[in-house]
Amino acid sequence: MGHLAVRDLYEQLGEKMDSLWVRVPQNKALMTVLKKLYTEEEAEIIVKMPYSFADVHRIAKCTGCDPARAERVIESMADKGLVIDIHANGRYYYMPSPMIIGLFEFTMMRVNDDLDFKTVSKYLHDYMMGDDLFFFSNFHSDSQVSLMRTMPHEEALSDQAYTEILDYEKASALVKEQDYCGIGVCSCRHKTHHLKKKECDHPLELCLSFSVGARYAVRHGLAREASHGEILDLLAQSVERGLVLNSDNVQRRPRFICQCCACCCTMLNGISTYGYPNTLVTSSCIAEVDDDACLGCGKCADACPINAISLAPVKGQGKKKKKPIIDEDICLGCGVCALSCKPGALKLEKRKQRVIHPETTFERVILQTLDKGTAQFQLFDDPTKITHRAMRGILGGFLRMPAVKRALLSEALQSRFLSAVKVGATAMGKGWLMKV
Repeated sequence: MGHLAVRDLYEQLGEKMDSLWVRVPQNKALMTVLKKLYTEEEAEIIVKMPYSFADVHRIAKCTGCDPARAERVIESMADKGLVIDIHANGRYYYMPSPMIIGLFEFTMMRVNDDLDFKTVSKYLHDYMMGDDLFFFSNFHSDSQVSLMRTMPHEEALSDQAYTEILDYEKASALVKEQDYCGIGVCSCRHKTHHLKKKECDHPLELCLSFSVGARYAVRHGLAREASHGEILDLLAQSVERGLVLNSDNVQRRPRFICQCCACCCTMLNGISTYGYPNTLVTSSCIAEVDDDACLGCGKCADACPINAISLAPVKGQGKKKKKPIIDEDICLGCGVCALSCKPGALKLEKRKQRVIHPETTFERVILQTLDKGTAQFQLFDDPTKITHRAMRGILGGFLRMPAVKRALLSEALQSRFLSAVKVGATAMGKGWLMKV
């Protein structure tokens, strides 16, 4: 394997990560994080391996390593969350971890590790939360596809809304259909714990993973296997804790549920601190107030994790001095406000405007990378082939044209675009990706 100049190696690593599912703008904090987490050997393999999932033999061919060495280094990185894997067709396939959901979460889910968590936490925080660069790069006003979607607390739903929303939006139904579950450390709370910024008393072990996501995390020591009963117990406790449920932005085979709080959650802070509502996709519900039942106590405004509820003065001589006003432009439809309302004046109702969530992870990744301008790297993923490099250049230029992107992401053309990509993926031997 030919060696890259050390000075440029980590910059190339940053550029490689920027070409995945999430944009990764480069700055000094990022370079510090990468140098702390990746050895030079690991960084060089990441730079040279395919952008999408590949088995060890293909990785060895791309990197110039012998297969045994490639497997050793790749498995070591998977143990550290720097590479993600999927088992299919009797073998493991690997790809570099995106920044989220990936490097950030899996790094901070590591336990019993000699990693300098205090330093890594500082620079991860500086990178993602020091300013709005990361959020602007991924969740600006034109962004249409996010990684995560909010799930409504079922206890907060009105009777009518409960019957109208689909099972994939109900956490209890989602858990019951899983064949394998895991529980791990919440990356956001772990980070704020090391920064001495954790304001809540919520436990660290609240990250729920499922199916291939859980198998990956458990196999590499990033989570422990859990029963359906334990998962459902934690979700029941989240009602008492007033935590926001955020899941993979897919309808079928989701891989995780986060139980988020306003003080620690990176994604919630993307909305409340920096004002990027596209950080999370809303549920198909929205909070509504029964003015007659409302006491004007303001507990709902205090409970809202993204400051979507304000209190307005009430004219008149009654005891009620204020009433809650819901900012419908940013309300997530999580139901945390309703859980705090003792008289039951707040409930979640079905939104009038339809909320569309991608059907599968494969579809979400294709749409997300199209949205971010990196779909060409998923479709032509070999960094060593001249033909792939040429096609990335041609296709990337075409897909980045605003009119083209808008058309392909529109309801009118989206399904046809996805169908064409699926046909191409199957022809390239990657049809299995649509089934995981």
